[in-house]
Amino acid sequence: MTKIIQQIELEIFKRFQTICTKNNIPYIALGGTMLGAVRHKGFIPWDDDIDVGLTRHNYQNFISVCANISKEDHYFLQTPESDENYALSYSKLMDQNTYIEERNNVNNAKKGVFLDIFPLDKIPKSEAKQKKQIQDVKRLSNRLFLKLRYNFIENPIRRFYPSLTPEQEQSAKDLKVQRESLMTQYDQDESLDTYKNLASQYSYESEIFTEEQLNNIIEVPFEDTSIAISKNYDTILKTMYGSYMDLPPENQRNAKHISRLIFKNQEYFS
Repeated sequence: MTKIIQQIELEIFKRFQTICTKNNIPYIALGGTMLGAVRHKGFIPWDDDIDVGLTRHNYQNFISVCANISKEDHYFLQTPESDENYALSYSKLMDQNTYIEERNNVNNAKKGVFLDIFPLDKIPKSEAKQKKQIQDVKRLSNRLFLKLRYNFIENPIRRFYPSLTPEQEQSAKDLKVQRESLMTQYDQDESLDTYKNLASQYSYESEIFTEEQLNNIIEVPFEDTSIAISKNYDTILKTMYGSYMDLPPENQRNAKHISRLIFKNQEYFS
């Protein structure tokens, strides 16, 4: 199933790439996608997602450009605003001709094979302010997960829950606005030149980038196309993974996200 998911994701990425090229929107591959590009010239063989990052200005520009994408083809840009049941703080470019179920992630948001698109925001120099910002963001995210009924496992009675009331929907919208304000609070400070993926699942230090790292971009092979990564990828990957060219033990080479896929009237499990 992983190979099928990767092929679908590759087509989503090519759509993303076309939009970025046409509109002069720079991006970089993040995390395992950057590692796969460097070590495997494509996907890590057992990986089942693609992650890209854009500075907040470029991220908002991308969202604006894609406002009507679902009317043009079979893709949907899932954002906290476009899907009222979506609790995450970043976006997904989704293939609406697919359906998926994810491990340890049961919710009412739209579902399909996706490309993760992360905003990169400026962070303060003070470690105390950094700590406060990330804690506040996580606190609001946790409140949204509860309010929008995110669960680790399927609950048989979940289907009997009533829909959210207008008041509950508005409360969730307000939390999303508050969270974005926290994430972007330092973006206008011209004295700052360090950016972070505040939605990262890695340790705090792992996905911090200098302005120079984000501005100096190179294209490298990725499957049958190419992808943008930081020219300083060696430093970034060493920070995240240590000896990143070494393969992990075989028992750790597992797809992490998707457990079920429906595509072209076929059902797949992993």
